[in-house]
Amino acid sequence: MANDEMNLNEILKIRREKFEQLKAMGRNPFEILKYDQTHHSKDIKGNFEEMEGKDVSIAGRIMSFRDMGKASFCDIQDRYGRIQAYIKQDELGEEEYKIFKTYDIGDIVGIKGFVFRTKRGEISVHAKQVTLLCKSLQPLPEKWHGLKDTEIRYRQRYVDLIVNEDVRETFYKRTKIIKAIREFLDARDFIEVDTPILATIASGAAARPFITHSNALDIDLYLRIATELYLKRLIVGGFERVYEMGKDFRNEGIDVRHNPEFTMIELYQAYADYNDMMEITENLIAYCAEKVLGTTKINYQGTELDLTPPWNRMTMVEAVKKYSGVDFNEIKSDEEARETAKKLKVLDELKKKLKDCTKGDILNAVFEAYVEEHLIQPTFILDYPVEISPLTKKKNDDPTMTERFEAFIFAREIANAYSELNDPIDQKERFEQQANDKELGDEEAYATDDDFVNSLEIGMPPTGGLGIGVDRIIMFLTDSYSIRDIILFPTMKPIAKD
Repeated sequence: MANDEMNLNEILKIRREKFEQLKAMGRNPFEILKYDQTHHSKDIKGNFEEMEGKDVSIAGRIMSFRDMGKASFCDIQDRYGRIQAYIKQDELGEEEYKIFKTYDIGDIVGIKGFVFRTKRGEISVHAKQVTLLCKSLQPLPEKWHGLKDTEIRYRQRYVDLIVNEDVRETFYKRTKIIKAIREFLDARDFIEVDTPILATIASGAAARPFITHSNALDIDLYLRIATELYLKRLIVGGFERVYEMGKDFRNEGIDVRHNPEFTMIELYQAYADYNDMMEITENLIAYCAEKVLGTTKINYQGTELDLTPPWNRMTMVEAVKKYSGVDFNEIKSDEEARETAKKLKVLDELKKKLKDCTKGDILNAVFEAYVEEHLIQPTFILDYPVEISPLTKKKNDDPTMTERFEAFIFAREIANAYSELNDPIDQKERFEQQANDKELGDEEAYATDDDFVNSLEIGMPPTGGLGIGVDRIIMFLTDSYSIRDIILFPTMKPIAKD
């Protein structure tokens, strides 16, 4: 057995022995039901002139000890940070002080005392009473480093939050960002709604779903891949401005930008189009940055990004011409497009997904291969091919293209929006084409939703729709490299048992 394992086993044994001794003394900390916590660390440190000499009751985890014989200092960590506590034998009594000195780093204690400043100038609490509220039976790690520890951090987020202040701050910011998104939309008279997570049809996005089964109904169900089709039904019902922020689920790859379970916000506004959605997108994200960081100019992974509206705008055709040199406006047929795709070396990869690729499919493939990596500053890419936009209105001046945009920051898509298709006849034909694509091998083709088509036959006004990847916005505003760094409990493969 390695030395570190022997040391850990010895530590675990000693901590359990201490716990048994406390129980034998009638001091089982797990029997304590509650504790009257009157103040937090920031209350005391932020208002010392008012708090000095006043009695307080604090609670938190012991993070350090400094033994000075008949007196000790320890740092107590609560939800807002740390504060020093001064524990003196003469104040507690010899027996109580002896018991206190058996406590371990990681134990949770309550301390009643008064606020003072030490000779060295540190704001502290002079303890009159110390109560053990929870015995930590496992030691906290001394430090985290390397890939192995990164995996442990994700698996044991509770420990990560205890020992890494920057991680706690990231998740506080996550909450503030989500709150800011709601504030922005609520101020614009949007209402927040809830739609089903379990659905009989997985549609509204190009993605593979998770499948489950209802025993009561004896049918297969899908975890939603998008909220779009339900939210547009609400526009039909007269809600005019709706949004939903919540979890979507896609049974696809896992990497630094993708987690199978992720947070999205989708919003829909009647009597609006994709231009209105661009205005909302850039101003919403700028609002979040200003609200949480105090600026719209941020640093992400060493790159300065300016989120200040208005953002750059290019059509997909313009962007492809700029970065690949090919003008798709000059390409007149699918066959000519396939020859271009061969020259640009994107055809073979595209054929793995689609057996029969069109000019629109190829334009998108060239965009992904040649353009996306250059979209560092916030940029809207407008007007996508109809083949890859089955829920979007066609452009009146070019029926091969749609009124759709995607927003990119740091070469990553962060938003997708449409002037929503509200023609039920056209929508049914688009679904039929998607069904054909699925038969030809496109596993991510949209599923047909007959009830949604029926709702369009009732009548949906012209509508702008927008979806934003909330996790990706949080990554940028917290300078987080991986999506796992901003999801409290990311999806992980179980550790194999011996």
